[in-house]
Amino acid sequence: MSPGWKITVMVAAAAGVVSTPLVWLLDSPDTGQLVGATVQAATGIAALIWALMQRPPAPAPVPVPGPADQAVDTGNADGTGGGTAHTGLRRPGGAGTGSAKAERTGDATAHGPGSSAGTGVDYS
Repeated sequence: MSPGWKITVMVAAAAGVVSTPLVWLLDSPDTGQLVGATVQAATGIAALIWALMQRPPAPAPVPVPGPADQAVDTGNADGTGGGTAHTGLRRPGGAGTGSAKAERTGDATAHGPGSSAGTGVDYS
């Protein structure tokens, strides 16, 4: 609970504890008014105790930047016979928190069924 809400609940609880029960009790209350005053005071006290026991929210963690990956002028890559060739960077599933940059990575060639080739940054 934020400090502002905590103070608001505490002020409202204190007002509930003091206001109506005090008026009823000063005017020769009957049984119903005495019970109502007791219930209202108990509710206000419970709200006050609850507000006092609340802790402020934990601060959000600060993200830590990851490494800056870079691939430049990597040359040719050939994938044959079901193989995989890639020039540049591979980040499976978008893993990593830093930047990824690939420049002039060259040609990637795939030959044959099931072969694959790629250049640049691969997030697959």
